[in-house]
Amino acid sequence: MTSLFALGMPPAWADTPEGALEEVVVTAQKREQALQDVPIAISAISANQIEARGLNNLLDLKAVVPNLMVSKYPNSNVVSQISIRGGVTINGAMYWEPSTGLYLDGVYLGKAVGSVFDVVDVERIEVLRGPQGTLYGRNTMSGAVNYITHRPSGNFEGHASVEVGNYGHHVEKLSIDLPRYGIARMSFGVRSENRDGLVKLTRGSPGTSLDSRDKFGARFALGLDFSDSFVADYRFDYTNVDQMPPFSQLYRVTPGAPLFTSAAAYASTKRLGTVSTDWPAYEQLRLEGHALTLEWTINDRNTLKSISSYRDLHNDDSTDLDGVPLMIATANRISDFDQRSEELQWIGSTERLNYVLGLYYYKDDGYTVNPHVFFFGTDSSEYGFGTEAVAAYTQLDFDLTQALTLSAGLRWTDEDKHTLRYKTVTGFGAPIPRVTAKKSFSATTPMASLSYKLGDSLNLYARYAEGFKSGGFPGEAGSAAEAVIPFGPEEQKTWEVGAKFVSADGRLQLNTAVFRNNIEDMQVNRFTGLPGISVIRNAGEARTQGAELEATWLPVEALRLQLSYGYLDGKWIEYMEAPAPGQPITNVASNRSFPHAPEHTISLVADAKFAKTSWGELHGMADYSYTSSFYAYPYQLVTIDPTRATAANTQVEGYGLLNLKLTLADMPLGEAGTGELSLWSRNVTDEQPPVNFIDFGPGFFANYTLAYFQGPRTWGGTLTYRW
Repeated sequence: MTSLFALGMPPAWADTPEGALEEVVVTAQKREQALQDVPIAISAISANQIEARGLNNLLDLKAVVPNLMVSKYPNSNVVSQISIRGGVTINGAMYWEPSTGLYLDGVYLGKAVGSVFDVVDVERIEVLRGPQGTLYGRNTMSGAVNYITHRPSGNFEGHASVEVGNYGHHVEKLSIDLPRYGIARMSFGVRSENRDGLVKLTRGSPGTSLDSRDKFGARFALGLDFSDSFVADYRFDYTNVDQMPPFSQLYRVTPGAPLFTSAAAYASTKRLGTVSTDWPAYEQLRLEGHALTLEWTINDRNTLKSISSYRDLHNDDSTDLDGVPLMIATANRISDFDQRSEELQWIGSTERLNYVLGLYYYKDDGYTVNPHVFFFGTDSSEYGFGTEAVAAYTQLDFDLTQALTLSAGLRWTDEDKHTLRYKTVTGFGAPIPRVTAKKSFSATTPMASLSYKLGDSLNLYARYAEGFKSGGFPGEAGSAAEAVIPFGPEEQKTWEVGAKFVSADGRLQLNTAVFRNNIEDMQVNRFTGLPGISVIRNAGEARTQGAELEATWLPVEALRLQLSYGYLDGKWIEYMEAPAPGQPITNVASNRSFPHAPEHTISLVADAKFAKTSWGELHGMADYSYTSSFYAYPYQLVTIDPTRATAANTQVEGYGLLNLKLTLADMPLGEAGTGELSLWSRNVTDEQPPVNFIDFGPGFFANYTLAYFQGPRTWGGTLTYRW
């Protein structure tokens, strides 16, 4: 059993013979390495901790990794906003590229839509902070999140669990490894989740509730051992979601016109449990993924690997965007997207040199229909998008001495983007005729690091890396002319110094890093308040810098303590924009907020064993995370231009979440298996602040602002059987 202390996350309670923390093994650099030897800031979470802490999907990682901020996209439960060290893509529309790369068994997942899915049979999660442009490539400017799933063992084993809780919550899970049959190893897993809506709808509203859960996920894995040196691994994952989206609660509106004066009566800065709407809401997602990995071990020092994949996604949702029973604003999104990729890797070593060489190909195509109904009319906003990318890369790690290692890497990337924009309008604005455009973007991203080992206890490293996020076209542009004008790529240069320490007795482990990012041409999004129109700009230059600390300590055999802390300072150096209409373009950096960059993120975990009895082992876990305040959008801090939004209107205040769990583990249930019973409560203190916003801004005539709130306290129990 592997204990992964990074991220402050050990596995569920397990004794070790020497009373020390177990070694952490990761594959962040395309080969197995001890985490303490990898000269990058990386956090890892084991399968046991994923289960113990209830980390069911990407959203649950918020604040538990230093300087990792994960927000649920407004009005969607299946789209995420990921920020690592201040690098973020705010808009979840599918013509945008994320700033953080998301990977499943080595396969890049291209869009934020569909990123919030429940990965079945996860073996571990690795979070890499800082640019990963050499080994991972496209859109890993801020970092990468790797999901690694369970590999079939060839032995008959598995587990099944049932979980029930308040709000009608219930989850059923089953994971089975089948006995080896000839050269074949197989495993499969399924997960089903249901929950009643957290927000009730009044009689006369379309439906009965909002923010429900109805999800099903499945996974199948097949391993074929053709020989000792040649193995094929096939993975299939499936997700189906058919539930109700979050409630878009009216938080603030300026009374004026009769319609807005009527809407103001429904505004509230506190989370509402029962509301009225006048537009049907739903959220449907279907996702299928296929991946085939072929691995040929040429000899003890060289391996060739091929990773082929195909993924298909369909998303269809509808929401009452104004949050009141008045016809002000509605939205639908109907998207189809597919992607395919091929990667070839040569991984090898000599006595003093480790090397990775690779070729990569990626292609995607998608189309979104985004109709709206507004009080002044309707529109059908449509956009198509696609990418074809090729890349070549290498990384070399050379041992200058037994203690000193020099690493260097380089990646060349070339991407072709295309777009289509079309829009019909009735009652307001001008239509956009069908227009198309193409553009190529390329970059070369280097990396260099130097690491030095002081015995077995301390590893010091310094790292320089560059990242690249491709440019594109504004799919929601407000005119035909703007739709075909590309926005440029983002580029980042990062300096990082870190240390990784293990005490002589193995009971204390510390990882720390300090970093500075210089970001050029950062892509920012501004919602104009007009139907289906967002403006995309390359803002100029930004800087983020900070520090990170991760620690695990075993003061006694019966207690594990973990700490994860991140400090972040994000600011604009150059933000070129006219301060107000009619004024010349100038640098307004001092009056612009930096989005999704909380100054502090903290995670504290205590895992204690209380007793070991004939009935099993009783232990408890307390899990607390805190995120300090942050701005949701890059808006003006002081209102200079009253026609533009002000940052304070969408500032998320700092908040903390406490989860508690009591578990009776290793209960003897016959000769074949063991049982586990857990009682848990999440958000124990019932914190319900706003955690995200949509600000229509003055362009919508009334500073119409919607809020999305943290869910209430939940509690329940889980029964698991393992064999």
